[in-house]
Amino acid sequence: MPKVSLDIESFKALASETRLEILRVLDGKKMNLSEITKATKLHKMTLHEHLTKLTSTGFIKKIEREGHKWVYYKLSWKGQSLLHPENTRIVVMFSMTFFTLIFGIFAFVSYIRQQPVSYARELLNMDSGAPESLMMVEDPFFLYLTIAFMVIFSVLFTVSIWRYKKNKPQKL
Repeated sequence: MPKVSLDIESFKALASETRLEILRVLDGKKMNLSEITKATKLHKMTLHEHLTKLTSTGFIKKIEREGHKWVYYKLSWKGQSLLHPENTRIVVMFSMTFFTLIFGIFAFVSYIRQQPVSYARELLNMDSGAPESLMMVEDPFFLYLTIAFMVIFSVLFTVSIWRYKKNKPQKL
């Protein structure tokens, strides 16, 4: 199980069972004060105090749109990572996936850059009397490196998509 580190204020905010229930109610939803009141069966003033504390500690976001009278609340990244710590692993895995893709592209470009030199040798017909020091030997290192990075990318990408779909919350 992944570790969750909290500061003192966050710990105090989560010490209330009511606030934990509010976080569970907001999981995967965007709700206004009336909807949260119906779901938790709390008075609006009490609920407003709890929502203020959770907003100040960063567990929920308050969404206010100009010209609209309703204020909506939803879980922030911090609140989601508290309820679903496996999402952080998925983000790290996606990051590693795209870094391997970038490294694979870099290795492929490096391999392609060395190819014109060997083709130029053939065009200039350097075999006829040119010193051996001017000839370049084709090195397949970057080709093998490209293949390795692309295989790793494919595996990581497949596993990342699978974990994402497995942990994605169901829409109601």
